[in-house]
Amino acid sequence: MKGLTHLDPQGRARMVDVSDKLATAREAVAKGLVRMAPETLALALSGDAKKGDVIATAELAGVMGAKKTAELIPLCHPLSLSAVRVAIEPAQDGTGLTITARVKTTGPTGVEMEALTAVSVAALTLYDMLKAADKTMTIEAVRLTTKTGGASGDFRRAE
Repeated sequence: MKGLTHLDPQGRARMVDVSDKLATAREAVAKGLVRMAPETLALALSGDAKKGDVIATAELAGVMGAKKTAELIPLCHPLSLSAVRVAIEPAQDGTGLTITARVKTTGPTGVEMEALTAVSVAALTLYDMLKAADKTMTIEAVRLTTKTGGASGDFRRAE
């Protein structure tokens, strides 16, 4: 296991110095699941929830979350994002909604945290908009699925 780059030799937290790193194309994809009752899923998919189009709102919130990552995660670098796409669709097993976020940049550091933040904010938005119908919803399996670019190379989760 590699050393933790966000700790200095004395064990203090630090922002990694990326000033000498090359700007390269980088992309990260993250996923997550909001599990809910069948009636809640039907309500979300209908577009007739009291608060409006739940899915469109959560997708937009995910994009906004990716853009705010450096403000939320203390040691993340503020990045110029080239693209953020958040898609929400019914889970294959019918137990909820799957969230997928794809984030791209050309820069000296990766966008894994931005993709994970996009999924997390979209999931929290789904919960917020649907909680009146179902307080038993769960947010599950938020994870990085792929990342490309950078010195550490590519990563693909076996799912």
